[in-house]
Parts: sequence; structure tokens; C-alpha cells
Amino acid sequence: MQTYLVGGAVRDKLLGLNVKDHDWVVVGATPEEMLERGFKQVGADFPVFLHPKTHEEYALARTERKQGQGYHGFSVYAAPDVTLEDDLKRRDLTINAMAETENGELVDPFNGHTDLRNRTLRHVSDAFCEDPLRILRTARFAARLAPRGFTVCKQTMDLMRRMVSEGELEHLVPERVWQEMQRALHEQSPTVFFDLLRELGALTVLIPELADPLALEAGLRALACIHKHEGSTAQRFAALLSALPEPDAVHRAAAMKTPNDCRDMTHLVCLFMTELDGISKNGLAPQQALELLGRADLWRRAERFETLLQTLACTANPSLYPILEQLRAAADAASGVNPRDLLAQGYKGKELGEAIQHERLARITHALNHSQQQEG
Repeated sequence: MQTYLVGGAVRDKLLGLNVKDHDWVVVGATPEEMLERGFKQVGADFPVFLHPKTHEEYALARTERKQGQGYHGFSVYAAPDVTLEDDLKRRDLTINAMAETENGELVDPFNGHTDLRNRTLRHVSDAFCEDPLRILRTARFAARLAPRGFTVCKQTMDLMRRMVSEGELEHLVPERVWQEMQRALHEQSPTVFFDLLRELGALTVLIPELADPLALEAGLRALACIHKHEGSTAQRFAALLSALPEPDAVHRAAAMKTPNDCRDMTHLVCLFMTELDGISKNGLAPQQALELLGRADLWRRAERFETLLQTLACTANPSLYPILEQLRAAADAASGVNPRDLLAQGYKGKELGEAIQHERLARITHALNHSQQQEG
């Protein structure tokens, strides 16, 4: 029985990066032997075990054979006669198909170290095309390593194009697509992910609304901006779709089964983008401001409203920045209304609601007049 450090840990160590997770492959062992050594089995589809002390994952060397379409439909074979090279051959990219012995010696049957030095992303074998999710994984690694000069080699690009043209991406379930896309949104150069998918023809399958070059260009520009400000996943996704009509953007967010916060932020950003474009050059009217703040649910979601303004600062045309500042001033003023004070004055029921709105509008009017006087 032999144990090897594999995959990302080996790659990142060679790149001089901090290694966060350690994955191990065990060659020449059976599940029974692993259990006898105190490991706890956690894998349902193939034998994966947790180390009794470190709790790191140890997987028996395995091979896979394609039996259906899409991400599912693999038969897994894990037995003592599966070699380390057999296991590494089923991996996606050569830079992820290296291993290290317990003595620290590099095992590199597919020249991953050479590709690492040459800053090349290359598929290990034709088995790559058996899993369409690897297209997204490759694009994600390109987004992570682009600042270090990495690019995808022509052979791998050609293979991925063929997979897209054969309809393989259409068999991916939304949850798997979103899992990769969510991670890509936080990579070192997230725009590279979407640029590469566009080049492959994959983006029109995954997010057909971004087939419009102008919408994509605006979305990538906004994504790059919010990335610099270390925005949340919801902010990044909303920025990507910010140039789309609100119904189209919300439909795509739902179809991709994104989390509720992503759907909400996408709805608000696209809604406000439309509303801001329609505001008079003379500035924001008090009643307009009150209605917009209400639609953003500022009264209950003040923190979310702040992230909305941060996102709009990246998605809106710079000519609209004064309007955003007026909106912030209106929000600050209206948030100061305390319903309890009005309740103490004897307002209740419908009259209380009207009094709250009246007071908010009065404060917004005062704040906007002051703001516009300063701008003037």
C-alpha cells in the first residue's frame, strides 16, 4: 500500500502558493484495509476515507468509464490493481495530474511540471471530453492563473469547442454549473472565465442573454469593477447581468438556480439601472427618491441597500454618479424617521403609515435641496 499527495496541493506547492487542502491517493489497498487502519469511509460512489487524526481525504486509486451523457453516467472501478498513473490519467489538466511520494519525489507521467513552467493549461487525455463540467473548470483555472501568464493551449481549446458544438453542455444540471460559476466569480481574474466561455461558444448555451456583445462588454466591465472592491457573490453576479432588461436577468438567475440573495440583487440592480436612466438631468425628485427607496425595501434591508449602491457605482454610467449620491443622501435622511415617535404623537393604523411616509418625504426633500445646492 502506497500513499501519494495529489492534485492541487502538488500544483500549488510547485507554484510557490500556500497549500490549503491536501488530497491523497492510496494505491494497492482495499476498503477493508483502510477501515482496519482506523479510516472512516465517507464516499458513496467510490471509496473515499477520512484520516483518523488529520481528517484529510484519502481516496483509493480509481478509474472511470463513461456510460451516459453529461456529468452523470460514470462507472467507477477502485481496486488494488489500479495504478497511480491510471488514477492520474482520468484527471482534467496536466497541472492537476501530478503526485508526490511520501519522500517528496515528484511523479509526473503527463508532463504537468513542464506545462506549469510554460504557463500552459492542457488536458491530460481524451477522457477530458467525457465530462463537460471540465470546460467550466478549465475556464475557472484560466481565470485563477491568468495573472501568472497561463493560457489554454490550442489542442485543449479545439477539444472544448468540439464538446460545445456537440451539445455536451446542455446535459449539465444548473446546480453544477452554478457551483463552478460561483467559484469563478471570485477567482483572480473573473472576467477571463466568461471571455473564454464566449470564445468557445459556451456562454450562449449557459447564459444566452449575454450573446449581445454590448451587454456582455458592459457586464464584464462592471464585474471587473466590483471585483476590485471585493464584492460579494450576489454583487458580482448582478454586475455581470446589469446591462440586461430586468425580466431577462431575473429569469436567468432563476433558471440557473442561484441563491435568493443573487436573485434579489440582480432584480434590484437591473431595476435601478432602468430607473436611473430615466431620471431628469435636473436631478432626483423627492417623490421619485421615496418610491425607489421603498422598492429597495430600505426600511427593512438597510445593509442590502448599501451593497446595492456599491454595485450601482460599478454598473452605472459615471454621468449618473451625482444621482447615486442624491439617492444616498435621501436614504440617510429617510432612515432617520422613527415610527415610535409618531406613534407617541397619537398616530395609528392607516394614519400612522401616512404620517411615516409624509415625514420621510419631508426629510428627503430637505436633504435633496441641500445636496443640489452644494452641487450647484
